[in-house]
Amino acid sequence: MSLEKKYPRILGQYTNNKPGPLLFITGGVHGNEPSGVQALQKVFAQLKQEQPEIKGTVVGVSGNHKALQANVRYIDEDLNRTWTEENIASKKQDSHEKKEMFSIIEVLEQFPEADFEKRYFLDCHTTSSASKPYISVQEVHDNDAWAHRFPPYIIRGFSDIVYGCIDHYLSRIGVTGFVFEGGQHISPDAVKHHEGMIWLALSKACDLDLNTLEKYPEAATYMEAMRAEQKTFEIEYRHEIKDGDSFKMEPGYENFQPIKKGELLATHNGSKVRSEWDAFIFMPLYQDQGNDGFFVVRKV
Repeated sequence: MSLEKKYPRILGQYTNNKPGPLLFITGGVHGNEPSGVQALQKVFAQLKQEQPEIKGTVVGVSGNHKALQANVRYIDEDLNRTWTEENIASKKQDSHEKKEMFSIIEVLEQFPEADFEKRYFLDCHTTSSASKPYISVQEVHDNDAWAHRFPPYIIRGFSDIVYGCIDHYLSRIGVTGFVFEGGQHISPDAVKHHEGMIWLALSKACDLDLNTLEKYPEAATYMEAMRAEQKTFEIEYRHEIKDGDSFKMEPGYENFQPIKKGELLATHNGSKVRSEWDAFIFMPLYQDQGNDGFFVVRKV
């Protein structure tokens, strides 16, 4: 099966041609994170079969085609760091990921702001370490209020520290939304988490009554159950890795695991890295590619 046949740029599009918002959903922006793509394929298959009533339009888009095929994070550079004002203004397509970026922008431009009551986005990712599912939201416009309508843990400010993410670009052009991290790359639950979040986004953005489906989506029920434990965190510190650095995280850390001041977290260029905080670890790096060793977060 060819790559283009397996991962078309537009994974699905659904509408009843009623006025309403656009819900723009991306998956596979990192090629070693296919669960968002798989969840979109499942949801659009059910939408096509059952034809439920929604307002507006939902579009599902695949991210880094070549990296998805190779099951690697990226080919030339991180697609989730390319969405800077400078790169977009330059129009240069001098890397594989910049070509992918402009291809995704072309799709979004087919659904201009003037045609919709509002535009929302949902960007689906997974993590290299074990993790509860969580939302990463940039605190601009109404993003934070929108994110808090959903059940999982919420992290504020990631895109303010790590520049060039797709959600940074979408927020900048006035689209409301957030990133959803569905769990660990290899976890069988990641597809379920993404599928549940997509159904909830359809419900909240496009007024889809989930009870009208032949069977209420189990994945949505699973996600809704997380509401009782919802917490909000803010980023205290980012440990940056530069190209050519040697970095090794201490084994066994999971997202949101408590850490103590003085605790050994990692080894960076031969030096021990110890916590300066009584806080929580976030996104500990357990893969070869990436410029973020770990983050420290505090509960709001």
